[in-house]
Amino acid sequence: MQRFYLIAGDVDLLARLVPLGVRLVQLRIKDAPAQQLRRDIARARDICAAHGAQLVVNDHWEAALDLGCDFVHLGQEDMDSADFAALRKAGMRVGLSTHDRAELDRALSQDPAYVALGPVYPTLLKQMKWAPQGLERLAKWKRRVGATPLVAIGGLTPERLPEVFAAGADSAAVVTDIQQAADPSARTLEWIRACQP
Repeated sequence: MQRFYLIAGDVDLLARLVPLGVRLVQLRIKDAPAQQLRRDIARARDICAAHGAQLVVNDHWEAALDLGCDFVHLGQEDMDSADFAALRKAGMRVGLSTHDRAELDRALSQDPAYVALGPVYPTLLKQMKWAPQGLERLAKWKRRVGATPLVAIGGLTPERLPEVFAAGADSAAVVTDIQQAADPSARTLEWIRACQP
């Protein structure tokens, strides 16, 4: 599992940042007409293939299947409608969000490619119904998940990485710190350097 996990809110940002050396990127499009969504996923797939990056499609597992993608990320609500049998049959890897013990147990029952825990720190991206999870919870999650990779998300900065990795995270997922940076490309390069072991 790559230590730096970029989450891009649109395909144009993904297109700018993946060529810098990003190896793991999630395309997280929340509101788009179906045709536009499919065009964006296909474009992201092709960009990632050209640059040796792994694309993870957020939420839209049916479009990802149709378009030949091989990795999706699902939130707990998305798990309710996802056809895990079809995903497994297609060889699709699945990452799952978790916020409490019940969600973690549910996620682990699906043998995920990774589980994500967040928000680790306070986050500006969206109003969260969960309080910051903290490093202690991160360490507890890692003990619970064992060999399953653990992705930390929420309020991460390069300066916080040493303690996040020390607590047991295998990967650091980044949204706001890059999207709101004055220079997202320069900030991405900082993250890539900071995530090197």
